[in-house]
Amino acid sequence: MDGLPSPADQPPLIDQYSHGAVHGELGLGSFETHLAGAAGAHGPAPAGTSYFDSWTGLALRRWCPPLLGLEPHCPPARYLARRRELGAFRAGRLLLRGSGIGTFLLEAGAPSELTSATELAAAAQARAHEVVRLESLAEQVADTSGSVDSFVGYTAEALYAAAQHATAFASGATYCDGHAPQAGEVRRAADRWLRGRRPGQRLAEPALVRHLLWSAMATGLPVQLHCPDPRPLAGFLRATAGIGADVVLLPGAPHHRPAAQLAAEHSHVYADAGPRPEETLAQAPFGKLLFSSGARGLPELYVTGARFFVRALERVVREWTEEGLCTAADGRRIAGMVGSGTARRVYRLDAAAT
Repeated sequence: MDGLPSPADQPPLIDQYSHGAVHGELGLGSFETHLAGAAGAHGPAPAGTSYFDSWTGLALRRWCPPLLGLEPHCPPARYLARRRELGAFRAGRLLLRGSGIGTFLLEAGAPSELTSATELAAAAQARAHEVVRLESLAEQVADTSGSVDSFVGYTAEALYAAAQHATAFASGATYCDGHAPQAGEVRRAADRWLRGRRPGQRLAEPALVRHLLWSAMATGLPVQLHCPDPRPLAGFLRATAGIGADVVLLPGAPHHRPAAQLAAEHSHVYADAGPRPEETLAQAPFGKLLFSSGARGLPELYVTGARFFVRALERVVREWTEEGLCTAADGRRIAGMVGSGTARRVYRLDAAAT
């Protein structure tokens, strides 16, 4: 192919966002539950049907069986039997090592049923780095805080400590304006939350989330924003220009285009390329976009996420090359930027270590 090098010649992908893979064996029901989540569905499949009959299911049957020594598109029952025959540990290793991903960024503190960054790195024979979720950090502090003063102080200490080892911070903030909340507002919000909170309850106090977000930006580490729609964060993005920390937008569908537009507008803002890079590549400079699989649970989802991305990017660049819009060398450079180069730069991943 003229537009891109063959997959074997491409640099390994850097997956900037995923959750880890399950540890143990999975029966048909458990496997389908995870597959349903990836397909955007809830609950069991209708009688007589299977979630293998979905876009993700088709991709799994196309790309995963060969990694386990089977023919593409083999029947689901045959695939699951082969998975059990190999054992979850070996099958997971084969899938992760065949995904084309060389570096993973995982949120710290994954549920016990999912692999940690260290475990995923070992299974994939790759590198993995931790991303600290700000809300989870505050929740952990709240579990051991007896007063507003101790919560505010311990949160600041925990955030500083996390910044010494984390690759990035992450937040699910859906809105943040152009000003950090005042100390009094933070204390009042902390008091409300601590008084009404039960152990394990998630942080949903907007003023505290904004406080954590501004505090994280002050550390200089990149901050991922998992925002359904990034446009309500526009004021925050304008206000944080020049602080010295980058922001990476990871929006929900169908908001990848406005995220790319915001990345183009602000020098310190980047965006996830999304499932349709042909759209985002038209909205932002290529060096402002990054890949993520968003995989959770099934190691197969790392394979399908990576293959979908490479396939889509390959198709776009091939079209550009055939139209004379870019050269083959340009195509390779663009693919390298979006697939790994920009992530290496934004997250400060040393090339020798990734």
